[in-house]
Amino acid sequence: QVQLVESGGGLVQPGGSLRLSCAASGSISSINHMAWHRQAPGNQRELVAVITNDGTTSVADSVKGRFTISMDNAKQTVYLQMSSLKPEDTAVYSCNAAVIVRFPYRHLEIWGQGTLVNVSS
Repeated sequence: QVQLVESGGGLVQPGGSLRLSCAASGSISSINHMAWHRQAPGNQRELVAVITNDGTTSVADSVKGRFTISMDNAKQTVYLQMSSLKPEDTAVYSCNAAVIVRFPYRHLEIWGQGTLVNVSS
């Protein structure tokens, strides 16, 4: 079974930092890209950051300069380093990945279960 498992969410004070992790597992042949999304209550889901298998990254303007996305290809894990956190960053953060799985070979878009980040004093 191919899956993504996130970790690292929690409660943090404004101005603080957190690092989220998302590990892929299962019969994955290759990963095309991995990304972080977030959804705050009453809001639509927002793409926060994406990284491709060649290391190209893109982050949303709302988090540029504060959030950094990185990936460990060997561990099939994507990270989101968040700093200078603001109350408006409070949301459920979910990762997703576009992968090629084996047996049979096919493309899949998979999602993690989400982890809550709560920025509050």
